[in-house]
Amino acid sequence: MLRVFLPRADAYVATWWTTAEQLATLEDLSGKKLYLIQHLETWLGSEDEVMATWKAPLEKVVIARWLEDVAHEMGESCHYIPNGLDFTKFGCDLPPESRDPMRLAMLFSHSLPWKGSFDGLSALIALKDKFPNLKAEFFGINERPQDLPSWIIYHKQPEQAELRRIYNRASIFLAPSLSEGWGLPPCEAMMCGAAVIATDIGGHREFCTDGDTALLVPANSPDAFADAAEKLIHDPELRLRIARNGHQNIQKFTWDAACNAFESVLLASSAAPTVTCS
Repeated sequence: MLRVFLPRADAYVATWWTTAEQLATLEDLSGKKLYLIQHLETWLGSEDEVMATWKAPLEKVVIARWLEDVAHEMGESCHYIPNGLDFTKFGCDLPPESRDPMRLAMLFSHSLPWKGSFDGLSALIALKDKFPNLKAEFFGINERPQDLPSWIIYHKQPEQAELRRIYNRASIFLAPSLSEGWGLPPCEAMMCGAAVIATDIGGHREFCTDGDTALLVPANSPDAFADAAEKLIHDPELRLRIARNGHQNIQKFTWDAACNAFESVLLASSAAPTVTCS
């Protein structure tokens, strides 16, 4: 059925494992067939089904080094093209030194356990006991959780402009995910000048270097998050250095760089995939 909806084209790009599975079966297409791999998508498919698409006869493009490692471990070639970010949507409007050091922000998702939201919440509750003036803003796609402490401000599906203001009010942003293909919210927080504390996972290491552009902590460790946040609260010089370095480093992930690299893949022969670096 998929073939009916595909016009003639120079290239066809699958962006999810089920579409890759279908694209691989189509033999009479006019263009090259690519598979843009943005995560290890086993949360909505069996591991065998998902990983079988990595071996499919498609030209693979991965957005992160950890995904590149997965491909190479499977004996698969791929192109590495980091994500491009939209710097017209997010930017630093309030200098980090002008922000309330007690204000933190975080994405909250109670429906996706691998986002680690409850680890971040546990860390903040522990911090509130030590710092009564602590303030926190959460945002998410669902209604405000009923058991969320009243001192935490919650925004349901904030408009982009409001999300930018949330990031700019925050001195510290928590990214507690257990797994990410590429963590976009901490990128946006960096673009807006917040100091990021993130789990030490592949999808964060693309733009987080511990002690330089962010503080990295073990996944599933609320205590480590709380300790790292306390460290930044007590050490404003460290917090400002992390915020400034993160903001400077994130500037290299531009749409131009990503689009130019992807265009090169589209125009090149598909006979011998290579790694494309930014």
